[in-house]
Amino acid sequence: MDTLRQDLRYAIRTLSKNSAFTAVAVVCLALGIGVNTTMFSVVNALMLRPLPYREPERLVALYETDPKEGRFDNNWSFPDFYDVREQSSAFDGMAAHYSRFFTVTGGDQPEGVEGEVVSPAIFRILGIKPLLGRDFAVEEEQAGKENVVLLGHGFWEGRFAGDKAVVGKTLLLNGVSYTVIGVMPPKFAIDEEQIWVPMALNPGVEHRGSHYMDVIARLKAETTIERAEKDVNGIALRLQTLYPETNTGTGATARSLREEMLPGEVRLVVWVMFGAVCFVLLIACANVANLLLARASSREREMAVRTALGARRFRIVRQLLTESVLIGLMGGILGIGVAYAGLKAMIANIPLTLPFWMVFDIDLKVLAFTLAVALLTGVIFGLAPALQASRANLQSSLKEGGRGSGASAHRSRLRSSLVVAEVALSLVLLIGASLMVKSFLRMRSADTGFDSRNALTMRVYLGGDKYEAFSTRASIFEQILERVGALPGVTNAGAVSAIPLSGNNNYNSFQVEGQPVVLGEVPAAAQRTVTSTYFQTMKIPLVGRSFTDREMRDSTPVVIVNRTLAARYWPGQEAIGKRLRMSTDSTRPWLTVVGVAPDIRMREITSSPESQLYLPYALVPNRTMSFVIRANGDPTNLIGAVRAQVRAVDPTLPLIEVQTLERLVELSFWENGLYGKMFGTFGIVALLLAAVGVYGVMAYAVAQRTHEIGVRMALGAQAGDVFKMVVGRGLALAVGGVVIGLVGAFAITKVLAGVLYNVKASDPVVFVSIALLLTGVAAVASWAPARRATRVDPLVALRYD
Repeated sequence: MDTLRQDLRYAIRTLSKNSAFTAVAVVCLALGIGVNTTMFSVVNALMLRPLPYREPERLVALYETDPKEGRFDNNWSFPDFYDVREQSSAFDGMAAHYSRFFTVTGGDQPEGVEGEVVSPAIFRILGIKPLLGRDFAVEEEQAGKENVVLLGHGFWEGRFAGDKAVVGKTLLLNGVSYTVIGVMPPKFAIDEEQIWVPMALNPGVEHRGSHYMDVIARLKAETTIERAEKDVNGIALRLQTLYPETNTGTGATARSLREEMLPGEVRLVVWVMFGAVCFVLLIACANVANLLLARASSREREMAVRTALGARRFRIVRQLLTESVLIGLMGGILGIGVAYAGLKAMIANIPLTLPFWMVFDIDLKVLAFTLAVALLTGVIFGLAPALQASRANLQSSLKEGGRGSGASAHRSRLRSSLVVAEVALSLVLLIGASLMVKSFLRMRSADTGFDSRNALTMRVYLGGDKYEAFSTRASIFEQILERVGALPGVTNAGAVSAIPLSGNNNYNSFQVEGQPVVLGEVPAAAQRTVTSTYFQTMKIPLVGRSFTDREMRDSTPVVIVNRTLAARYWPGQEAIGKRLRMSTDSTRPWLTVVGVAPDIRMREITSSPESQLYLPYALVPNRTMSFVIRANGDPTNLIGAVRAQVRAVDPTLPLIEVQTLERLVELSFWENGLYGKMFGTFGIVALLLAAVGVYGVMAYAVAQRTHEIGVRMALGAQAGDVFKMVVGRGLALAVGGVVIGLVGAFAITKVLAGVLYNVKASDPVVFVSIALLLTGVAAVASWAPARRATRVDPLVALRYD
């Protein structure tokens, strides 16, 4: 311990005397460790920290599968869920839930609130208890007893000012009185809901072909996911036999709840980014190792003296490793600050509210990781220089005027190899970053099929019994549309049941005239209801025409289909004039196709085209409609006037999700923008570190070769020749790194292929551009040492040790 304390004191004193060296080394490591800590915080939050539920490893998400429609994560119908719940023996509990929007009235302003309709057992399955009151009782699953509500913590604080006596009070939801029975813990939510109501158990009146519910289950203690999936699929086979019209070909699949909450694409990108920051750390370590090798040359005499005085090699290596580990720890401490700033910047670039379980912070596990990385990097970058420095040649090192040795030549080769490795790693990282940025830019410029400029969107929900009648709904929406369309500055206004890229989809089966229906292979399409002005307002070009006002008033049986549906069911034919009908019910009217729309992405820009059809709003008047308002200027200036017109029609109607159409499009791929920014940041850090590495090696080489350069110039070498020699050496190192990096990048970037949009993982433009960029950076980094070499005074250089 005494010798260790001596080593530590000596290391602190030595590093303090060489403050410039220490500062550069610590900053390089802080950048490498900082980005690693940032990404480990992300990995910890998303994949390592247990979900905040009781025994979360036993929680699974269940889905119905429909291979004939290419769907392997289909929602459940109520009757199918009920049958599986009653017949399965693999679970300790099973619960369904689905989203419902509520209009809360009774206060100064109507308020739109996202809610969730849930099986009463769901909170016990998750292991979550209310902060106040109780959760749902089993009997509240029965029809007529479901008018009770649980409040989210934020809603309770906002609506009831955190009143602890809220239990027992009433709340008007969609015009119906609900009794408050409890308040949930802070930040808890299954999705993004603020209130919960129980699901009334009434499977007999539900259609088995109507799929809209998510299902969560808790495995029995000794049951595996595979066994549970086999059990549920056995029940699905029995249901196929009992209900062939709706269940033929359907099955079931189970996934862990964490896997369900974090899609595979996100996990892949996170691990790739974690690998990228490991590259950054390796580059930083190579830089510091180079600095230590350079410093080892200047300390040869010191090491020789210590050896001559009896110091063993192990003691010298330990002393030097103490210094490098101390540098690593200082880099780690500063790296925590870098990580904290990085996390704040990342969170600031997330435009949505994060799920309550997704907390990005620096906890004890992250601090332990940072400490381990700091210690490990201290050993990694310090070991080779320490071993080199401890091999002091007593005769050459102690002799005055010695200019070099075999050891210094070996050191030079090692330093050059480290620079080559830095350039190679930087190239791989920069190519990956450039591919992600290019993918994001392609998304931003992708053709959405509509014009998002100068347009405002909002949702209006007609809740309660007073809007039960279809005619009442149609009248209200027509009044809103007429009032809003007449506002100054509005050029067009239309409405649709679900705005594109919102992720809201409603699939329905249909039958094509003249094409027989095969049992279990009924065609299905994403269905939208629209007003006659919708396509004109969105500036969606049609082949054929849109619906007329008269067709709206008379509920004329007409339909507009998209190109994918038309090509799939009438290949090589004119779709206009063809007929189809919703469902296979022969009592439904045939709908005549009057127009063909382009393929509009409903979920995200990267999704594949799917069959879509548009119905006149009068045929199927929804409770919810999204309005699109086209302005002749900034659409946000219309928000106040639009809100006033809606309240003039019905003062209890809140406006929901008021935003520009451009904002809606941007939100549909915000994750890709975040990936691009993070990869870009890591790439820039790698580029800077590589430039510092090349500069350091070339500057040191010039210093070591001062005598040689003096001899050359004394013998007639021109300054230009010396300049070319130094820059050429720097470029040679860079080209070596680029060649190795290109091979590595070609292999490694293949893992990004699944997350790139309209960009090849082997994009030649990106590969060539980054190779040229790194070569150029190496040339610039070599320029200053080369200029210094051309100014060497031959007389001074010939006397240089």
